[in-house]
Amino acid sequence: MSVLIQNTPVAGRNRGNRTPENEGGTLGSNPARVLGDGIKGAFRIGQTAMVVGGQGVRWLRGDRHPLPRLMRDTFERLGATYIKLGQFIASSPTFFPREYVDEFQNCLDQTRPLPYAVMERILREELGTAVDTEFTRIDRTPLASASIAQVHGARLTSGEEVVLKIQKPGVSNILLTDLNFLYVSARVVETLAPKLAWTSLSGIIQEIQRTMMEECDFVQEANNLEAFREFLDRTGNTEATVPRVHRRLSTGRVLTMERFQGVPLTDLETIRRYSDDPERTLITAMNTWFASLTQCEFFHADVHAGNLMVLEDGRVGFIDFGIVGRIDPDTWTAVSDFMGALMSADFEGMADAMARIGVTREGVDVKALARDLSGLQQHMETVVPTDPQEMPDIETLSEETDDDVNELLMDLVRVGEDHGLHFPREFALLIKQFLYFDRYVHILAPEMDMFLDERLNMLH
Repeated sequence: MSVLIQNTPVAGRNRGNRTPENEGGTLGSNPARVLGDGIKGAFRIGQTAMVVGGQGVRWLRGDRHPLPRLMRDTFERLGATYIKLGQFIASSPTFFPREYVDEFQNCLDQTRPLPYAVMERILREELGTAVDTEFTRIDRTPLASASIAQVHGARLTSGEEVVLKIQKPGVSNILLTDLNFLYVSARVVETLAPKLAWTSLSGIIQEIQRTMMEECDFVQEANNLEAFREFLDRTGNTEATVPRVHRRLSTGRVLTMERFQGVPLTDLETIRRYSDDPERTLITAMNTWFASLTQCEFFHADVHAGNLMVLEDGRVGFIDFGIVGRIDPDTWTAVSDFMGALMSADFEGMADAMARIGVTREGVDVKALARDLSGLQQHMETVVPTDPQEMPDIETLSEETDDDVNELLMDLVRVGEDHGLHFPREFALLIKQFLYFDRYVHILAPEMDMFLDERLNMLH
């Protein structure tokens, strides 16, 4: 990984090469820090044991909720790592049983904000005197607070409005301790139950660790923003944009970015004030994302309405690049074929594409798979309605889309697994983004056919 921020001097202190990977200490680093991190790790394991033990006591006393609910409650009590793990489960019907994916839809990442004094301490550790010399205002009340970070509005001495994404204290150490513990546990389970090796529990934990540590590494998120901007410049795309990163004021635990002024992609009434053609604005957003699948090193893997903004000047703003996906050309071709077949209710085409996407130990009977997929037709029509009048109100679109999309994905994966198929996580990520866009089409451009409109370059 190329760390572009490395060796970039931060005003007051040179902290530009600090990332979650090296934050916790390595061989040859300060022995006191290594000892301190070891003590923190041991304390975290003890804390985890106490929470799990407490849940066990409640179970013995008769407080016996269904296992998925009990697990979600335990995860929420354990904090950051397990909340993110719960969200991973909720968004990964290709990996986990349906009842767990359903339950973990309720695993919210919004948390009570920490006092500004706590976050200011992180700011000063990372940026030093720049906190006093580079900013004229930092809002004490956060714009948002999640398990990993808080976001605060601020103003630079230049007068520019920015947002500060500040990592909460101790998060990376807790993540690494928890995930290493889970990985070792998964390996033990696989050793004791060899049949589970096909599901690759340890491999799932490794994928979770990669995803979560990337999200925790603000240097990587800054790199993602810069790479996406370079992709926009290289393709001559002036109608979409991403926030500019202030490298000199960003580190592994603080990300200083341009603040966008705009509205979510589904706010049709306001969009009409910013753009005289909302349909064209939507096409810009979709073509930008489709192009990134083949011309950028990654794709934005969470294009819900809050992460796609229409700015006051009419441009489309992509925000929050903590979660991205990567896909090889063959898989992308198969996913494109699958979506085309899904939209036209071509079940044999869907089955053929799923057989190419999935991993299997044996051959797949495509006709039998198609027959089983045809049983989902009514459910598919609720997610991909043909009548604009069937769409929910804009205010409930995002929530209902999440529920409907996840439920359909779980049904598709379940049918595939009944035929011996196991799917990469990117399959679920891609299909989910497609279905988001299909919903936006029904809101902003109900007459447009997502797969036949020549203005869309989805399959090119």
